[in-house]
Amino acid sequence: MSKSFSGFPAVDQAVAGLTAGAVTTIAVHPLDVIKTRLQVDTSPKELRKPIVGRALKATKVILLEDGLAGLYRGLSPNLAGATLSWGFYFYWYSVFKRQMSSNSDTKLSAAQHLLAAAEAGAVTSVCTNPIWVVKTRMLATSKNYTQAYNGLFDGLYQIAKNEGIRGLYRGIVPALFGVSHGAIQFMAYEEMKKWRVEYDPSKDKNKLDTYEYIAMAVASKVFASVSTYPYQVVKTRLQNYQVEAKYTGTIDTITKIFRSEGMSGFYKGLGPNTIRVLPGTCVTFAVYENMSKYFREHAKAC
Repeated sequence: MSKSFSGFPAVDQAVAGLTAGAVTTIAVHPLDVIKTRLQVDTSPKELRKPIVGRALKATKVILLEDGLAGLYRGLSPNLAGATLSWGFYFYWYSVFKRQMSSNSDTKLSAAQHLLAAAEAGAVTSVCTNPIWVVKTRMLATSKNYTQAYNGLFDGLYQIAKNEGIRGLYRGIVPALFGVSHGAIQFMAYEEMKKWRVEYDPSKDKNKLDTYEYIAMAVASKVFASVSTYPYQVVKTRLQNYQVEAKYTGTIDTITKIFRSEGMSGFYKGLGPNTIRVLPGTCVTFAVYENMSKYFREHAKAC
């Protein structure tokens, strides 16, 4: 008989993931704004400038346009998207892993962890894409922009009214490709936890020290980010209404970025993104693992 704090193990995981996503998003949102501004910049000459210089320039422009509040523009859709995404992701990841475990007496393999993470990511992407479209557009523009949204619900309404369902799902193809990011990250994370236990059999993978979870989370996140970052640029270009008219689809976007900006164009914003994801990942997994630990320690039979 399994035990659960809420009565459903997958719900425990969803609550832990949702909380972790909320804390992380609030902490690193300004870096997300800067990263998005760099991703939507289509100027090839900007690539010749140092990464730090481009990030500082983007920050200066945001502060001049909207003041300090500009660094928190789009927080509502980002917070909604992040909390729901992490909640959905951990929920479905737990469900798929439990299904696989019930059909096998052995520990899940790296391939099974990869598949469970990919399935969870695909479901999450379909459910949350409209929120990410609003978030991208708000982060990419000043509040003084003529078509600027006033918030999450205004953005969803305006897109649905003017662009229909297709508008709400702009960028869904690269987003689904981006499922590989989460899949690679979680596979690496789970494998590192397994290796840690194999190295020291006295350890339980669910009871490692917080710093161990953080180290594994950072390593897996960097590996996944560098491996899959280009899809984020393609998705952002497709979702942003300032540049979307230039692109007719995923293949067209990839072709035009490569022709005008070269391979470097696919890595615009990687610097602030890396700075953003490292502390963000540390916070996310530290909160998630400690909440999961609390739920296990206070669980009841179900």
